[in-house]
Amino acid sequence: MFRGTGTALITPFDGELNVDLKALKKLVRFQIEKKVNFLVVLGTTGEAPVIDEDERKKIIETVVNEAAGKIPIVIGTGSNDTRKVVKLNKIAEDLNANGVLIVNPYYNKGTQSSLVDHYKYISEKTPLPIIIYNVPSRTAMNMQPETILKIHSVCPNVVAVKEACGDISQIAKLIAMKPDSLSVLSGNDDQTLPIMSLGGVGVISVFSNPFPSQMAELTTSMLSRDLTKAIELNNKYLKMMNLLFVETSPMPVKFACSYLGLCMNTLRLPLKPITELSENLIKTEIERIK
Repeated sequence: MFRGTGTALITPFDGELNVDLKALKKLVRFQIEKKVNFLVVLGTTGEAPVIDEDERKKIIETVVNEAAGKIPIVIGTGSNDTRKVVKLNKIAEDLNANGVLIVNPYYNKGTQSSLVDHYKYISEKTPLPIIIYNVPSRTAMNMQPETILKIHSVCPNVVAVKEACGDISQIAKLIAMKPDSLSVLSGNDDQTLPIMSLGGVGVISVFSNPFPSQMAELTTSMLSRDLTKAIELNNKYLKMMNLLFVETSPMPVKFACSYLGLCMNTLRLPLKPITELSENLIKTEIERIK
């Protein structure tokens, strides 16, 4: 179900910082028209930490209805409170989502062993497919390959892992050790090609917010084993992928999407619009690759 390009969708806000549901529908239609394979809503890129529960329900309902079954919808439900994850999963279930993305707990962190208990507790309380998410730069904790495999072995509905540890050697080890029943998705746009060359099946992408067809073409090329084409595309878009992290994400991608007329460049604190210097770098690169 979760292969190719999954867009880590931004959450658009209006000038008063309310969720802009009209722009959200526009973003969903844009992604579907440009042939992405699935959407990930209310992740880090969607500014989930500053979205309240009522807004969460409206966002999920809007995206699911607008997608109308054309592509799978995955909802970010991760938290450092295990019981809260179960509650957020129930909302996703009730609103007909197709899966959930659950980041490993941050701040209170736990241990490699407690991660297994955390995901097992959650897994037993939802029928939805689960993508676990390893992103040490955000959580200050790295899920080891052995831990991920243990989680998968005791949680039948853990079907994939979004790997953003940044360590290609660690990801290569995971892919070499894992069973076919567990898929690996890149969590970093700029590592999509090497991870897929090792046996990963796609990416959960920030870059595909403004450039969905471009990332979809890259992952399609990799899945069809057209490495020559994939390398050409990767080299063409790599600078833009990296510029979308020139400041804390999703600040740069919000600007890029606003520049392309997809939404307003509004973020909720503690995030804020990027600097003029960063804007100019991104504008120049957008014009080069358009």
